[in-house]
Amino acid sequence: MKIAFVTLGCKLNYAETSTYERGFLRAGFEVVPWREAADLYLVNTCTVTETSNSKSRSEIRKLHRINPEARIIVTGCYAQLKPEEIRAIEGVWKVFGAEEKASLVSACLAGLEDELTSAEGSSRSAPENVDGTGRRSEEKTGNVFGAYSSGERTRSFLKVQDGCDNFCAYCTVPYARGRSRNIPICEAVRMAREIAAKGIKEIVLTGVNTGDFGRTTGESFLDLLKALNEVEGIERYRISSIEPNLLTEETIDWIESGTKFQPHFHIPLQTGTDIQLQRMGRKYTTEYFERKLQYIREKLEAPGRPKVFFGIDVMVGLPGETEELFEGTKAFLERIRPAFIHIFPYSKRPGTPAAIMLGQVQESEKSRRVKVLEELCSRLHSEFEQENRGLRMHVLFESSEKGGMMSGYTENYIRVSRPYDEALAGKIVEIDL
Repeated sequence: MKIAFVTLGCKLNYAETSTYERGFLRAGFEVVPWREAADLYLVNTCTVTETSNSKSRSEIRKLHRINPEARIIVTGCYAQLKPEEIRAIEGVWKVFGAEEKASLVSACLAGLEDELTSAEGSSRSAPENVDGTGRRSEEKTGNVFGAYSSGERTRSFLKVQDGCDNFCAYCTVPYARGRSRNIPICEAVRMAREIAAKGIKEIVLTGVNTGDFGRTTGESFLDLLKALNEVEGIERYRISSIEPNLLTEETIDWIESGTKFQPHFHIPLQTGTDIQLQRMGRKYTTEYFERKLQYIREKLEAPGRPKVFFGIDVMVGLPGETEELFEGTKAFLERIRPAFIHIFPYSKRPGTPAAIMLGQVQESEKSRRVKVLEELCSRLHSEFEQENRGLRMHVLFESSEKGGMMSGYTENYIRVSRPYDEALAGKIVEIDL
């Protein structure tokens, strides 16, 4: 049978989709592009905004038009929050929420088995030892679905944590992905070794709140990093989506001591004024955030060494954000100077405290503020690249070719291009930037 995959949303979803794909491959399925007439389609959805919900519904309907006879499987955050809404869409066969991801592949295989048995009046044997990951059952821990992406030759996103306990005023993540939980360190190491066996050189650690690792297993985030650092074959690690209060000085000190972890951090800020941080329910102040970035720079930067790349999430238009408060956020970003700003407008999510707050901001004003920060991001990123000019860097080149060129990233996430050379694909090359 043929199966195709469509993934919307974050890197966690892409890691999960890759894991589903490996499970179906082990069960004997042929993976085809989604534009082809497959027997099964799997849609991994997002619900971060109402636009995300709409796009998820549109993708499902599009696949049904491609092949009206196909069975469509839907999972992801939208499937968790609005399962009945999804089941009402023509063509949908099965819906899997956050608690059911680990059993997705086995449940689908069992469903197909039941249909075949009913149609033929006979019994067939399902593949042995296949669960939601396509692996043996001992690889699951409780309701945590460990996953990693495998679509690239150079980099893999390894999901070590899921869910969140913060319940920020604007956010549906705790409802869509559940409470904070993690796989054990031994499982993370096992998956990292499997990634290394595929010849992949770099791992990006991912989670909804990656630094909260250990909440369900009693282990620590730093112990996870130390264990992964020993995995042979993996040459570089990056840390994605970690709260500033969970990226401890002890962790930074250890990274600085000489490890495989790169000077690149994705840290959510959300807003640059204490008034709005308090309204959001965030667990730090602007002063704390600024001091944390300063500490990291002091530890990891030195003459001749790469500048630290900080990618920062910022929301505009949270209810109560006046023009003065927005300008305060802009001024704060100018002061802390991140290399990249991931900007998104506030989207009212039913059931969250922010949805009923006073001072809702007009959509046109949100769009204007997004544009202002996008211009600031472009300037800050250009200045960051200029600050690194002349330094000795290490680039991990990717295997893809575009217009006779290949590209890759330095340790501090600056994209570098050069004429295509197949011998350099998947290799770390030293260059002068």
